[in-house]
Amino acid sequence: MTDDAHSEPMVHALLADGTTVCIRAVAAGDHDQVQGLYEEMSPENLRLRFFAASRRSAALAADRACAPPCPGYRALLAEKQGQVIGLAEYDTGGDKDAAEISIAVADGLHHRGVGTLLVEHLVSAARAEGITTFTADALSENREVLQLFADLGLRTSRRFDGPEVRCTIELGTELGEDDTYLSAVEARGRAANVTSLESLLRPEAIAVVGAGRKAGSVGRAVLHHLRTGGYTGRLFAVNPAASSILGVPSHPSVAALPRTPDLVVVAVPAAAVPATAEECGKSGVRALLVLSAGLDSTQSEALMAACRAYGMRLVGPNCLGISNTDPDLRLDATFAADHPRPGTAGVAVQSGGVGIALLDGLSRLGIGVSSFVSLGDKYDVSGNDMLQWWESDGRTDLALLHLESFGNPRAFSRTARRVTRRMPVLTVDAGRTEAGRRAAASHTAAAATRTMTRQALFTQAGITATQSVGELLETAALLHAQPLPAGTRVAIVTNAGGAGVLAADACSEAGLALPPFTPELIDALLAVLPDGASVGNPVDATAAVTEDQLRDCVDLIVRHPGVDAVLLALVPTAVARATGDDLVRALTDAPAHRAKPVLTVRLEQDLPVKLLPAADGGAIPSYAEPRAAARALSHAAHRALWLSRPAGTVPDLAEVDTARAHEVTETYLAAHPDGGWLDPRTCADLLACYGIPQLPWAWAETEDEAVIAAERLRGPDGRVVMKAHWPGLLHKSEQHAVHLDLQGDAQVRAAFRDFETRFDGLLTGVVVQPLAPRGTELLAGVVQDEVFGPLVLFGLGGTATDVLRDHAARLAPLTDHDVHDLITAPRCAPLLFGARGNGPVDLQALEQLLLRLSRMAADLPQLAEADFNPVLATPGGVSVLDARVRLLPRGSRDPHLRRLR
Repeated sequence: MTDDAHSEPMVHALLADGTTVCIRAVAAGDHDQVQGLYEEMSPENLRLRFFAASRRSAALAADRACAPPCPGYRALLAEKQGQVIGLAEYDTGGDKDAAEISIAVADGLHHRGVGTLLVEHLVSAARAEGITTFTADALSENREVLQLFADLGLRTSRRFDGPEVRCTIELGTELGEDDTYLSAVEARGRAANVTSLESLLRPEAIAVVGAGRKAGSVGRAVLHHLRTGGYTGRLFAVNPAASSILGVPSHPSVAALPRTPDLVVVAVPAAAVPATAEECGKSGVRALLVLSAGLDSTQSEALMAACRAYGMRLVGPNCLGISNTDPDLRLDATFAADHPRPGTAGVAVQSGGVGIALLDGLSRLGIGVSSFVSLGDKYDVSGNDMLQWWESDGRTDLALLHLESFGNPRAFSRTARRVTRRMPVLTVDAGRTEAGRRAAASHTAAAATRTMTRQALFTQAGITATQSVGELLETAALLHAQPLPAGTRVAIVTNAGGAGVLAADACSEAGLALPPFTPELIDALLAVLPDGASVGNPVDATAAVTEDQLRDCVDLIVRHPGVDAVLLALVPTAVARATGDDLVRALTDAPAHRAKPVLTVRLEQDLPVKLLPAADGGAIPSYAEPRAAARALSHAAHRALWLSRPAGTVPDLAEVDTARAHEVTETYLAAHPDGGWLDPRTCADLLACYGIPQLPWAWAETEDEAVIAAERLRGPDGRVVMKAHWPGLLHKSEQHAVHLDLQGDAQVRAAFRDFETRFDGLLTGVVVQPLAPRGTELLAGVVQDEVFGPLVLFGLGGTATDVLRDHAARLAPLTDHDVHDLITAPRCAPLLFGARGNGPVDLQALEQLLLRLSRMAADLPQLAEADFNPVLATPGGVSVLDARVRLLPRGSRDPHLRRLR
């Protein structure tokens, strides 16, 4: 349903108790329900709302809320199963910046977060309209509404006037300064979300719909797993043709069950899924696990409509199932071959095959699973939901994700940033090799692949991204069993020189360092190792090394302050066998929980990775291949580095005129409803709103104007540059639409006439600039991704930018840490810091440029692309030599607003 006044789509969101409600704009047809909301209030609540207990107030309030649209007024309602349960309004009264708000919640539904949820949505709508302040009048005895305002997370002040209180709420913006508000919204959303998942992941009763009497059906397999897994709650089957299946009581329908199940597992043909979901909703079921596959669009829409109408959380469709190994529950509603081993890893996957591989691998390693969710087509429950669940379940210390899509990457990023500070979050970076790149109109768009965007998300959120399921398990083994290294300095110890060389190569390729040992450590190692040992790094302890000698060697290196991790490369030898020495035992008999990570490579090992039990109850990761061990250690070092840095902040920027930027954008789109590339003058106006420095330039439409502009802009050497322009021209160099090193009026005139001749019918004017000084040519740009939001790119610029592809990317808004990472990540970074004898460029000015570009992208959802190439960086400053900006008619969407998918 869409509001007939504001054309805002309805959204669904969760109350504090996990109940689903619909939030939408009030429409004219809601009059009777809105009036009824007030009429059903107690006299006391009416008095608190209207400062009087008059029943006439209900009709007047309904008339106002349901009246035709009025500028500056907005009313939102909360609806549960078609019944209005709350209303919130604001009215600017003609004021541009401030609005007065009011809230009403149905009797019996207080303290469930209805009013808070409505106010959050009002805040989002008000910010989009430029409103910066809410005011509200309340009776001083109305503690509930006063507490609501105080707990929002926004700056709030009160002024008392007799029995009344005037509350003023500063709305702030989305950037940095309201992080307290976003954190408060997240905390409320997280609590509501976890509560809503209780019925899914901790159900007290489960029914399986579609469990057949004959072996071979998915439903029967799940019922078997639930029964043999020892599920501790009540279990039912739904099958009209049987009274019992696998010893589980069967009933003809969900409505006929002796009690309403919390969770229903749906394993029926696709055509029967919508009707089954509708029946479950009417019966009061709180969660669905839909294993069925092959739903068409109509069936999918009907399934989601039932889930939202009746407030059911949904996993699937087209999934493997869910599991919670809590010994008090023992829930295994999957059709995997085996029950998962109980443990501490939370797993969420979209691919059932990947899910089976991870369940098997984690069980084999002994890490085990706390809870597992196969998301399938991910209509509702997502990876973000599961991160919040694991954050609060008290059992999970390692999160593994395999996500093929993201519904709300910016909300996912904020959740992941918080969760990764408590536990490692690992993922497989699926879909890295796109079959084709989207048609790109600018250098920035050409560089901004979906892979780069996804990797930016993972990097900024602190997520450990691997390239395969095998690498995921290899890294999980190390993070589960060993402490994080303090850095990237690795010592390698081997009993075979060749194995040590392989390990050294692998570590170097993984970005790890092999530092030389100090003389003191060398002397200590020589004292404990056999004659002939080589004590460089790697340490070749020779085939003659004994178990005790190897243990002493490792202990010495672990205690050395110049080493962050120890990697042993061991091979079985006849010498060790003859003496009865077990070199692996030298590790497992010693404490596994050292202050630094210790891991081993055994080239003869049959499995890619194992966890070797140690005497102290810990474990030593053992790998069959040096590159696997080095990759895992590199991931651990990157995680340690990420954790060592405090959370970044979005800096405040001076001389930013957001209101003017919106005005420039709206004026352009009013004249160009389909959007397009800005002309040079409009582009310069927009960049000026954000203080983005440009090389001086002038616009000329005639030969004489070009000569005058050149005379005014010539530098000490007297040379200028002329660039042709017409709508749609993007790559000037490819079109030979640039003349360089123009000296004197004659050359300027000749260049202009050349453009007129070659681009006859296209040319609308030229841009004249002074010849830029020597410096480093860079690229800075933005692409507005429909899913991920604005992506800021930075790297080597100039005409070779598309060939060299030396770029890094981060999602906006950029923090101070993000800007530092952007500048240091490209291969060209040493040039910026003074390599090859040149002085360093003005790094502070470069940081400011990127921050201002990020701010522009975050402020303007209409900004589809911005391409600054080249950006000239010198020790004396930074200037944009050529800028292109494309606008599209897009509305803003608050990525942090609480709503279900």
